[in-house]
Amino acid sequence: MSVPVVFTTERSARHQESALKMAPDGLSITMLREPGNAQLHAALANARYLISERRGEIGADLFDAAPDLAMVLRLGSMAHDIDLAEASRRNIIVCQRGQEGAMRVAEHLVLQILALLKRLIGTEAIARAAADVWAERRATDENTFAFNWSRQEQILGLHDRTVGILGFGEIGAELARRLTGWRCNILYHRRSRLPEEAETRLGLGFCSRDDLAAKSDVLVCLLPYTPQTRSSVDASFLARMKPSALLVSAGSGGVIDEQALAQAVLSGHLAGAALDTFAIEPIEPDNPLVLAARQGAEILLTPHVAGGSPDDSWQELADMYGPILQHRAGLTPSGRMA
Repeated sequence: MSVPVVFTTERSARHQESALKMAPDGLSITMLREPGNAQLHAALANARYLISERRGEIGADLFDAAPDLAMVLRLGSMAHDIDLAEASRRNIIVCQRGQEGAMRVAEHLVLQILALLKRLIGTEAIARAAADVWAERRATDENTFAFNWSRQEQILGLHDRTVGILGFGEIGAELARRLTGWRCNILYHRRSRLPEEAETRLGLGFCSRDDLAAKSDVLVCLLPYTPQTRSSVDASFLARMKPSALLVSAGSGGVIDEQALAQAVLSGHLAGAALDTFAIEPIEPDNPLVLAARQGAEILLTPHVAGGSPDDSWQELADMYGPILQHRAGLTPSGRMA
């Protein structure tokens, strides 16, 4: 007999199909995309397990609707919205499983930020060219060297800079953790503000969308694609950004007005941009960002590889069901929080 499982998500049908494809035998999964309370409570009436991906508050009200619930499995690193004490009181196990893809994207974002701050595009090209135009060549020792022999300007550091994250979910949380220790001021904006405890733990400050644009030295766009966010990072938004700021993006393609961004960098209003996703993929040769980069603009483009190329991405999807399988086998589930 199949065990009933409710899986809540914000992801599109394509992502849902992949998750269902790798579900192990013996689980009967009801997939719900952003369900309302009534729909969710009805689905949980006979559920043994709840897989929650960016669900929202999970506490007594939800537990009352799920008398047979044995486990809540949170996919992702943020669990501030789960009442662990109430779950423990009811002998409901809570487990957490980080998302490997989100971690890899966060690493890529750090790469993008540093590449722009260090002007890696141009400086790497200079070293690779090894041209005879800079200075007399001499063997180096402890007293003989040619610091900045190509006379580059505006090569900056990340410390003490304000990094703004627009659209804060799992990737944003993973990025915030990776910036810990860099002595950055991290701001964020999202539709619903995080609890103060979660902000403190991640070292964040909340602000409005307009203030995020105005205050950020580096603005990280992680907006999901929706009809509302499509091309929402437009000319008016870019104009509100701090002069000489940087924009990096590894969120959904289609949320940035690419023509407006190319013009903002070419005009000198923005110091640079780095993108991994685009409105049309594979990227077109006449994409305005491609054309601007070919003109020498400080624009770094990568071909939608921020999520990496793991040896077996399907196995990663299968592994996310691990705590449930462990519990069914009578083992202590991994990632247990309560």
